[in-house]
Amino acid sequence: MAKSTKSKLGNPTWSNLKAALANLDEQQLVGLVADLYRFSKENQAFLHARFSVVDDPLAPFKETIDECMYPDIFKNKPIQISKAKKAINDYSKAVGDPLGEAELMTFFVECGNQLTLDLGDIGENFYDALNRMYRRAIEKVLSLPSEQQSEFKVRLKAIMTSSAKIGWGYHDQLQQDYYYVLAADE
Repeated sequence: MAKSTKSKLGNPTWSNLKAALANLDEQQLVGLVADLYRFSKENQAFLHARFSVVDDPLAPFKETIDECMYPDIFKNKPIQISKAKKAINDYSKAVGDPLGEAELMTFFVECGNQLTLDLGDIGENFYDALNRMYRRAIEKVLSLPSEQQSEFKVRLKAIMTSSAKIGWGYHDQLQQDYYYVLAADE
């Protein structure tokens, strides 16, 4: 009995796929990319960002973050932190642009912070995720050239100051990160 392709290959790797792709001609490769494009909105956003074929490559990623971090609670939509974080990672993989990454990370925290300001207390896990992303945003901002940092510093300070009445240690951690990491850099 002949072995199946799957058992011959074991667990397929990028090397296996790369070898199969090498056998395709240009038209077949374009067809494959077209199929991947039609397969999901995430693939479309990735390809648009990678090839800079849209005016604002951040827009679909920001839309996802907004829907996940400030969902329409009146339509019973849940907060989806992992999906919002995935949007940032997808953009990073597509483009690798630190300025865009800083924008998406800051936007993530702005959306979550605004949700709390508008609707009230959320919970510890939510605030822990916001604190972690705030810290990542600070680190990313500080990796940018100094002329690109000022707008982000203003926005990060606004998040920190607006959170003064939010509990769970959220504001305290934002304040600590802002003053001991971001402001200390000035």
